[in-house]
Amino acid sequence: MSWKVALQMPRGLWAAAVVVMVVLGAPVAEGRDSPQDFVYQFLGQCYFTNGTERVRLVVRYIYNREETTRFDSDWGEHGGEFRAVEPTVTISTSRTEALNQHNLLVCSVTDFYPSQIKVRWFRNGQEETAGVVSTPLIKNGDWTYQILVMLEMTPQQGDVYTCHVEHPSLQSPVEVEWRAQSESARSKMLSGVGGFVLGLIFLGLGLFIRHRSQKEQGLDFSETPSQHGDVCTCHVEHPSLQSPPGGVA
Repeated sequence: MSWKVALQMPRGLWAAAVVVMVVLGAPVAEGRDSPQDFVYQFLGQCYFTNGTERVRLVVRYIYNREETTRFDSDWGEHGGEFRAVEPTVTISTSRTEALNQHNLLVCSVTDFYPSQIKVRWFRNGQEETAGVVSTPLIKNGDWTYQILVMLEMTPQQGDVYTCHVEHPSLQSPVEVEWRAQSESARSKMLSGVGGFVLGLIFLGLGLFIRHRSQKEQGLDFSETPSQHGDVCTCHVEHPSLQSPPGGVA
C-alpha cells in the first residue's frame, strides 16, 4: 500500500516559499550537486504496520555515506558504532633535567577517539594532585583529540614519575615513566654508551687493517674446502735448511 500526502497551500504562499528557497541558496532550488567530501545527511523513515495501527520511526545520521548514529523508536534511544583510536602517550620536561630544582613534566596524550579520557600523575606509586595543570581538550582535524597534562615538581634522586592514562579504546591503562637522575649519573651513562660505541668502531677498524695487511703480504688464512683424495703440502724455506722440507697431509 502506498501513501501519498498532499499539502494544500494558497498560491501566494507557494510563490513566497520558492522565492525564499532561491534567496537562501538551497541546493534543491538551484539544482546544485552535493559536494564529494564532508557530506552530513539526515534521513527519517516511517514504517507502518496494519495501516496506522503501529508506526515505527527510524532516524539515520550519515556522514560521507557512512551511518554514524541511528534512532529507532522500537529501542527508544540513539545507538551507533564508533571507531576507537588508542592514544599516544609521551613525557617531556620544560627544561634541562636537574635534581632538586623546580621543573615541569608534560604528559602529551595525542590522537585518540572518542574524547572521554582520564590522565593522572603518580610519584613513586602515589597519585599527585597538587601542581597538576591540564589544557582543554583539543580537537584535531581528523576528528581525534589531544590533551596536555602538566605536573609542577622538584625531582629527587631515585624518584619515578608516571603518567597514567585511561581511555575506552584501551583494554588496560597506559603508563609511561620518567626517572629522575643526577647529572653525574647521566654523564656516566652517556660515557659508558659512548665508550662502547667507540670500542666497536676501533675493533672493526683493527680487523679491517689486519685483513688488508695479510692480503698485501700474500698470506691467506682463509679456509678452502677439500675434496676426497686431495694432497696438501706445507712448503718451508729457511737459511738453516739445505733443502726445503715438505710435509704432506
